[in-house]
Amino acid sequence: MDNSLSTTETKPQKIQQETGIIKVRGVNHYYEWIRQPGIIEKPVMVFVHGWGGSARYWRSTAEALSDKYDCLLYDLRGFGRSKLPENPLGLSYELEEYAEDLKALLDGLGLEKVYMNSHSMGASVGALFSTMYPEKVERSILTCNGIFEYNKAAFDAFHKFGGYVVKFRYKWFLKVPFAPRLFMARFLHRPIDKLEKIAFLEDFILADYEAALGTIYTSVSKKAVETMPKKFAEISVPTLLVSGEKDIIIPAAMGREAAKLNDQIEYVEIAKTAHFPMLEDQETYLTTIRDFLD
Repeated sequence: MDNSLSTTETKPQKIQQETGIIKVRGVNHYYEWIRQPGIIEKPVMVFVHGWGGSARYWRSTAEALSDKYDCLLYDLRGFGRSKLPENPLGLSYELEEYAEDLKALLDGLGLEKVYMNSHSMGASVGALFSTMYPEKVERSILTCNGIFEYNKAAFDAFHKFGGYVVKFRYKWFLKVPFAPRLFMARFLHRPIDKLEKIAFLEDFILADYEAALGTIYTSVSKKAVETMPKKFAEISVPTLLVSGEKDIIIPAAMGREAAKLNDQIEYVEIAKTAHFPMLEDQETYLTTIRDFLD
């Protein structure tokens, strides 16, 4: 696979950010490295973002961990800066396909084994990847994920509402006062930086329509209800599952149920946080995952 590296930008505190584009299964994927130069080569930690987002919201976490890890962030196919080509390639939006994308990305960058930190829908991808390619994962962190019960009426209503949300996205939303705060209110219990809210709203508005809609149907589905408990039970690598106590997107109870399925999964619930504990209480989140990694 061909890949190219763009210009390097040196950030404060001697943290280096390098960005690039790599073709993964026919789609150009955006990726970036966050690491500290002048330090011997370190193990790699790859970050997988959730639905509607991009690698951007992982940057502060990656910067904090760059003392011990070379951090690889990337945008999922159809999200952020990983734009879909004009001509369809026949790839579906099943989460297993996104796990295959991750495998191809790591192979394309010559990475044999990584630590992994994934979030929300991305954590479903991470859990699947851990069972499909356990030899590629040293340790795995799943943030804000779990298992849920199937309810056809509720799922149908969610898909219908989600379809409207994805369809009616307009760039002028970004010019509406308080729009980022209103948009993120459902995801948060504690306030986060204003720029983080703006970035997430931008990513949501610019996400590819087919990818955004397709992953709504595959991540919240009867198939997912039947598949994910089995996959959590199959995980064979040491895994940490982190939930936000106040999360209403993927409630903590769902995380607890997933962790009960496998002795390899350690469960931690971070108080007074919702769907973005890494941003709402970064200190506690970092302490939690460092304890697990160490």
